[in-house]
Amino acid sequence: MNLFKHFRDQIITIVGQLAAAGSLPAGLDTGKVTAEPPREAAHGDVATNAAMVLSKAAGLKPRDLAEMLAAELRKVADVTAVDIAGPGFINLRLADSFWAARLADILVAGAAYGDGESKNHRVNVEYVSANPTGPMHIGHARGAVVGDALASLLGKAGFDVVREYYINDAGSQVDVLARSVHLRYREALGEEIGEIPEGLYPGDYLKPAGAALAQDLGGKFKDAPEPEWLPAFRQYAIDAMMVMIREDLAALGVRHDVFTSERQLVEGGKVDAALAFLEQRGEVYTGVLEPPKGKVLDDWEPRPQVLFRATAFGDDVDRPLKKSDGSWTYFASDIAYHLDKYRRGFSDMIDIWGADHGGYVKRMQAAVKAVSEDKGSLDVKLCQMVNLLKGGQPFKMSKRAGTFVTLRDLVESVGKDVVRFIMLTRKNDAHLDFDLDKVLEQSRDNPVFYVQYAHARCHSVLRHGTGLWPELDISGPALSGAALARLTDPAELGLIKLLAGWPRLVESAAEAHEPHRVAFYLTELAAGFHGLWNKGKDDVQLRFLLEDDRELSTARLGLLRAVATVIASGLFIFGVEPVEEMR
Repeated sequence: MNLFKHFRDQIITIVGQLAAAGSLPAGLDTGKVTAEPPREAAHGDVATNAAMVLSKAAGLKPRDLAEMLAAELRKVADVTAVDIAGPGFINLRLADSFWAARLADILVAGAAYGDGESKNHRVNVEYVSANPTGPMHIGHARGAVVGDALASLLGKAGFDVVREYYINDAGSQVDVLARSVHLRYREALGEEIGEIPEGLYPGDYLKPAGAALAQDLGGKFKDAPEPEWLPAFRQYAIDAMMVMIREDLAALGVRHDVFTSERQLVEGGKVDAALAFLEQRGEVYTGVLEPPKGKVLDDWEPRPQVLFRATAFGDDVDRPLKKSDGSWTYFASDIAYHLDKYRRGFSDMIDIWGADHGGYVKRMQAAVKAVSEDKGSLDVKLCQMVNLLKGGQPFKMSKRAGTFVTLRDLVESVGKDVVRFIMLTRKNDAHLDFDLDKVLEQSRDNPVFYVQYAHARCHSVLRHGTGLWPELDISGPALSGAALARLTDPAELGLIKLLAGWPRLVESAAEAHEPHRVAFYLTELAAGFHGLWNKGKDDVQLRFLLEDDRELSTARLGLLRAVATVIASGLFIFGVEPVEEMR
């Protein structure tokens, strides 16, 4: 139950009833009416802006409309007080029994608590999509985790999600890869290669591919002209790199449902078909672009180009579709790819990109509008850089890759769960410092430990509860029948209120495409739990287990079961395993 949606529905019902009675005009637009937590907990449990957003259309002062609505809200079940603040905001206070019932809801629902109703709506989340030219690096790790967690979050909210990886295997970079592997192939045959020539990929990760080719092919292509070996070496290298990439992603716990090849799109004629589709609609033309602003123009040569009318769909300038040699641009391939996604049934697409692609967003969103005839949408989430630190200082750890820190090295250093959680502690478009020392500290400053410790502590008390009362059933459904109304301490009620906000958090984070909100929520929930634990140290009566009061102890075990359930649910979205014991 999303309690805020529940009360918003109640408010809208009241507005309708007042209109039917003639107290308000009929047909008021309630689309902007909200019900949400007040900015300060002391103001109540639910706040609504109904009087503020409806007053003008109703022909009333906000305060007068607020008084009218408040009189009706006082009659609603579970509402114990209604206050009007400022010019017309309305704050509701709810009965303790309402919160006890929400706790019971959590215990009955278990892991399904917070699940949204099926939206019957498909969403495509494309993430990682790194060039298949080497192992995953620390920058890829962030995009991989953000995309994977966002897909899980959308799934929990009720969307039908497909996780996709776009293999960029049709550009010049894969020819460079093939030449780099050919160099390692010659090395494996005994040739002294010396320094890696500029323009080829360095790093030892290509040596196994070169050695395997040497074993399979012998010296057949050692001195052969490039056109004879390039196609075969290119495909072999791409396949070998994709095996490595899949293994890297598996080490991080990241999975994809679909892998789409750019080369197959091109060779299958889908780029030609996509551009023909746009041309038929008058959205492709031959023209001359203005000189780029802010650039040195000595070498600028205006020339006729095949252009997409991107400005007709919100972009700043029209965009080239063909290079000077007549081949398609990367943008043309990307148009075809997103048209392909749209025709596969995805009107809503989410792409996770590195921050260095920020200038590409507008043109791609314009292209999606064009190929979908304004029926599709593309949300691009840009992931900023990750700064790897040790003891607060910049740190480099990888030699195998030659020039960057690999994802695998990072996972092997601190574990996949730590990597995944830390990558989600900041919004995707904010820079992230990843300190190898701090992420392993067992302290409140380490959010991974802090949240996991709360989950483990809950299970520790649950185990102690069965030690005191071996016959006690501590499953969620059984504990839902406990005397939950006895949980009346402000810290207990505060924790229940936090738990009851989980469905709203899932829904709002999913709608905003912001999985980092889950990390903030879990940290707040862990803080509420640890705070209650500490209160029990100072006040014996607030301890979770009281041998002389089994009824209250059972209710508190229900609270702990609910805390553990919601933390585990959040960690599941993150792809992090909730631990029941801390090592």
